Amino acid sequence: MQAPRIAAVLIGRNEGARLVAALAAIPHEVRPVVYVDSGSTDGSVAAAQAAGARVVRLDMSRPFTAARARNEGFATLAYDRPDYVQFIDGDCALAPGWIETARDFLVEHPDAAVACGRRRERFPEASVYNRLCDEEWNTPVGEARACGGDALMRADAFAAVGGFNPGLIAGEEPELCVRLRAAGWKIHRLDAEMTLHDAAMTRFGQWWKRMRRSGHAYAEGAALHGSPPERHFVTETRRALLWGAAIPLAALIGTALTPWALLILLLWPLQILRLAPRLGLSRAAFLTIGKLPEAFGVAEYWLRRLAGRRASLIEYK
Repeated sequence: MQAPRIAAVLIGRNEGARLVAALAAIPHEVRPVVYVDSGSTDGSVAAAQAAGARVVRLDMSRPFTAARARNEGFATLAYDRPDYVQFIDGDCALAPGWIETARDFLVEHPDAAVACGRRRERFPEASVYNRLCDEEWNTPVGEARACGGDALMRADAFAAVGGFNPGLIAGEEPELCVRLRAAGWKIHRLDAEMTLHDAAMTRFGQWWKRMRRSGHAYAEGAALHGSPPERHFVTETRRALLWGAAIPLAALIGTALTPWALLILLLWPLQILRLAPRLGLSRAAFLTIGKLPEAFGVAEYWLRRLAGRRASLIEYK
């Protein structure tokens, strides 16, 4: 039996040494490697060409999204489509042995469209924000509802559902998985090391923007697929609005009647204490506080939609 052919689609902009490491970590049997560049000015294109990658330069006069970049990279494979495609971001590097593990799983599970594994932060000790990312990546092993930006995908399944939604500025991977599952495919998270990621997040403002982007993704995902039975991101959107908008607004408006209304805000520390035994105090605190920027992201999505304006990227790096 002939071994499945595997290609890689790597996206990035001004990733510098991270891109060089990402390219070097792709096994030689994974070919071609397609690098999609979104306007780098740091020599990324030359570095990718030197590494033997096929380079696609995005037309930056059109609105950019990571989803659009991945789709354009995949489109270059149309005339000689591989069996599987490893999608990877330019700030990540594949773990040794991952491709073989994921490939073997997809071969043995023909009903699976996506295999993803454990994404880890390269420098979790650099900041509390990096550590939070590392904990966030540790999702349950087994059949899953969604994957992230790094994953090995069955090329025919990806093409059959139309690839990523190029209009989404965030949350494009879970949205793709909604359509894959609706088409009868399964998503699996394997108990295997997959990638090292470099969030490079050292400031509170970066974390705030990242959480705001999550809120935007929740709202847009719920607008697209929020109806039963999927209810995509509906719970996440409601939590953001409850903890990040309804509670603080109730406390603020209530002070017009009585200063005791501020006691409503005690629900936040109580929520942190409730979550701490399971998540740890630090993560519970940031998860609860993070509902504020998430609520801003939800509001931002709906305000832009009502105004008929296209969403712009929310970048934290």
